[in-house]
Amino acid sequence: MAKTRLEVGRDILKQTLGDAYYAQRVDSTNSFNGSLQRLTDEYCFGEVWGDETLTPKQRSMLVIALLACMGRVQELKTHVGGAVNNGCNVEEIRAVMMQVAIYCGIPAGVEGTRTAEGVLRERKLID
Repeated sequence: MAKTRLEVGRDILKQTLGDAYYAQRVDSTNSFNGSLQRLTDEYCFGEVWGDETLTPKQRSMLVIALLACMGRVQELKTHVGGAVNNGCNVEEIRAVMMQVAIYCGIPAGVEGTRTAEGVLRERKLID
């Protein structure tokens, strides 16, 4: 039997952001945020990320660029980790932040680089 869009989304979410992140997210679900989490699982991850036109790695690179441009630091931290999980290496993440700096502005690139650097240090991928 084929998986529902919601099931596909949750599988992609776990693959991208990790089992620990997903478990914490499930534990924090309540009557206030549950509708938004379901929307995110089903449409963001199930529909958009589930479209195989772009690879998970390509999607991760796009997402970290967009989040850096918007200054969404907390989400950027989460998705830099997801980018690593989806196969992005340090050099690729650095290149994305350089692109952000040129097209969105140096402050966005600097903040994005700082944020990515913190995640990469935490994961012991850089000194």
